[in-house]
Amino acid sequence: MFTDALRNAGIAALVSMFVGLVPLGFGILYAAQPTEQRLALMRPLSLAAIFAGIHGFALGVVNFLRGLALNETLTITHADVVGLSESFVTIFFDFGCLMLAWLCVAVGLWRRP
Repeated sequence: MFTDALRNAGIAALVSMFVGLVPLGFGILYAAQPTEQRLALMRPLSLAAIFAGIHGFALGVVNFLRGLALNETLTITHADVVGLSESFVTIFFDFGCLMLAWLCVAVGLWRRP
């Protein structure tokens, strides 16, 4: 299911999901070697991931609505519902990465002298 959504994702959705991996990487680095500089970067990187997730979701909804508008009759098919559900993938992925990133930050804060 998730792999099907990734296969069908466009470049904008893939970039949105890649942005979610960046704070996760920095969170893992912070857990391994906590420094003030890495902790300071977590806030703007987290905001970038939040905005990327919202961007990917909004783009999916726009494409869903555009697809509906192109039909002569306003009917929602199974494929339309699948397309709408795939728009949630970017926000799900980015927020999952953020959750893991901040758990790593918590571990780093716990390990800090």
